[in-house]
Amino acid sequence: MHHPTPAYAVPFTIDRSLAPRRYDLVNIGDEPVDGLTLTHLGNGYCPPLAVRRLEPGRGLSIAVFGADPEDTGVVVVRWRRPDRSEYLWRMSLVGDGRAA
Repeated sequence: MHHPTPAYAVPFTIDRSLAPRRYDLVNIGDEPVDGLTLTHLGNGYCPPLAVRRLEPGRGLSIAVFGADPEDTGVVVVRWRRPDRSEYLWRMSLVGDGRAA
């Protein structure tokens, strides 16, 4: 019999208080994430970002240049868990607390 893999919560929180210019991503999980990459899709410009490892409790800032406060977009966040399994998360770039 096949046993499904237990659910895995996205290990990040996003601070959007400085949106639409800056978003702070923090690893709130209990394990490090490896091979973290962020790719922006939308208006404005956000340089691609790659981080070898992000330890629990550590964070990084995502800068978006030329975005209007009414613009929307997404950042695709990609990472690996310690067991080398790969995950993707599509993070909304909406300010003013409109995204969860």
